[in-house]
Amino acid sequence: MDSKTGSFECADRILAGGVLTLADLPPKTLKRWVARRKADVIAAVEGGLLPDSEACARYNISREEFSAWLTAFKQDGLSGLRAKAMAHGRRTKRDNRPDVFHAAPEPVLHTGLD
Repeated sequence: MDSKTGSFECADRILAGGVLTLADLPPKTLKRWVARRKADVIAAVEGGLLPDSEACARYNISREEFSAWLTAFKQDGLSGLRAKAMAHGRRTKRDNRPDVFHAAPEPVLHTGLD
């Protein structure tokens, strides 16, 4: 597995109907998590390759962090796993924001110098 594109090879193999193995997963010593690598670990747990407790121990992440990954992935897909999305609490249109914004009930006149 190529260290630069390994995660993409893993995803391509799954999409092509291949079997995911432990050798396809990110290395245990991984320090920088990108969305695709998180998705690979989620796929391994969801596919039954390894239990979530083993995944957490393998990658030294808490169950809460893995649960947050899983929730983000289920809500927003791969984009929900990006660090920026995680830092902002995965703010999407579904999160307490109205779909339609209304104008002020009456116009506010500005005279220039207040």
